[in-house]
Amino acid sequence: MSTSDGGSALNANARLPVFLLTGFLGSGKTSLLNALLKERAYANTAVIVNEFGAIGLDHLLIAESTDNVVLLEAGCLCCTIAESLQETLADLNFRRVRGEVPPFERVVIETTGLANPAPILNTLLGHPLVTERYRLDVVIVTVDGQHAFADIERHVEVAKQIAAADRLVVTKTDIAEPGDVERLKTRLAQLNPAADMLESQAGSAALAAFAPGDPHRVRAIQPSPAEHRHGDDVNVHDEHVRAHCFILDGAVSWSGVAAWCRLAAETFGDRLLRCKGLLEIAGSGEIVFLQGVQRVFHRPERLAAWPDGDHRPRLVCITWDVDEAELRCSLRALALSAGAEPNITMMDFDYDRETQGVR
Repeated sequence: MSTSDGGSALNANARLPVFLLTGFLGSGKTSLLNALLKERAYANTAVIVNEFGAIGLDHLLIAESTDNVVLLEAGCLCCTIAESLQETLADLNFRRVRGEVPPFERVVIETTGLANPAPILNTLLGHPLVTERYRLDVVIVTVDGQHAFADIERHVEVAKQIAAADRLVVTKTDIAEPGDVERLKTRLAQLNPAADMLESQAGSAALAAFAPGDPHRVRAIQPSPAEHRHGDDVNVHDEHVRAHCFILDGAVSWSGVAAWCRLAAETFGDRLLRCKGLLEIAGSGEIVFLQGVQRVFHRPERLAAWPDGDHRPRLVCITWDVDEAELRCSLRALALSAGAEPNITMMDFDYDRETQGVR
């Protein structure tokens, strides 16, 4: 397990927001981004792409460039990822402070269509070169309204991208069959019920997709009677991807938080695609925001208050081939008393993987 420090010397509002744009090959990322950059309000935007030739911004280019940075007619700047994403972001901030590139107010990172978003998310959430000056705002995933059903079945990257999303943008809805779009939206809600969903035609949803988000939002999904299990909600897509929302009984200790993060990372590893939680700390009444991506849990962020009107402690986990009963059993670690030893295992709970229950 790796636990990231994730701290920042700057207030969250003073750091530049970062929007991560991903989606499978041909799903409409470029159309959405082009539509955004044509909007006057988004002129001061920095765009980072994996390969410059992979993005159709030719009509926005001008002949001025400085090393890895290309200035665009729209008032934006674009660059490729150099040695690493964290170095590219640090270099951009350095040039911005020195006045070597036009000032920018936000960053959009566009991945390749085959990208696993987990390493990028962990960089944005936990690398000190990044968190010092930037904050992850929204993860946007484009989904092809015509071909996504087949893509999900054939390519594991598609489901992992969808699972990581804060906003899902269903594209090509003008040329897809209406019935297919509705069936796709139902399936997306099974894969990631915590994500907002938009429809887009030729980039029409760009402003909504890239609107400032609430990075501390953890939607408490309401269970249907058929899905209700001891206050938990589990939404099953197939034998691989599952979305779980756990409503906790009450406040937890810091020892419990540390124990569960360690236990989840060691037990589920890369199968824990993304996790978000709002927890209340016993005794102090502190409200903390917790998130993890695969094996990495980032340092819980203390909030001034509950971010919404729902004051129930809760966790939303999107998993790959994780048994829901085992995941629920792991939550017992949160019940550890303050000061307790956090190095516990599933064996301490007498969990039997063969029977999927507690012995």
